[in-house]
Amino acid sequence: MTDPAQLPEADAAAPVLQSEPESAASGLSPGDGTPGMARPDERPRKGPLSFLSGAITSSLLAWLCFGLSRRVVQHYALHPPHYSAPVAQSIATAVKTLVVGMCFLATFSFAFIGVGLLLTFVRSLLPAPPADPA
Repeated sequence: MTDPAQLPEADAAAPVLQSEPESAASGLSPGDGTPGMARPDERPRKGPLSFLSGAITSSLLAWLCFGLSRRVVQHYALHPPHYSAPVAQSIATAVKTLVVGMCFLATFSFAFIGVGLLLTFVRSLLPAPPADPA
């Protein structure tokens, strides 16, 4: 065993502080020290192409969900559930309502997301207003 008297003594009164690296304090990137570079933990800005591709994808999904919703409604219109037990009829009606409702919820969710991304795409093409120095 080692003798505690032989161990180097740490100054118990001095607080141990974790300081951030100089590059983080000065606004320089930690990689190469050049100003203006994005830090690795920051996400890059989205561009207009990203908004347009998202709007097209969301609109395509809305169109597919609308086709599914129409087919589900047609199926339940042509094949209504008929059960002799009232509890079974009630459960079948509830399931039908939930399935149709979820199909249309998906349709309109994707449609509104597509419209929002399309508006964001148009807005990203417009020039930014000048900053007001206050």
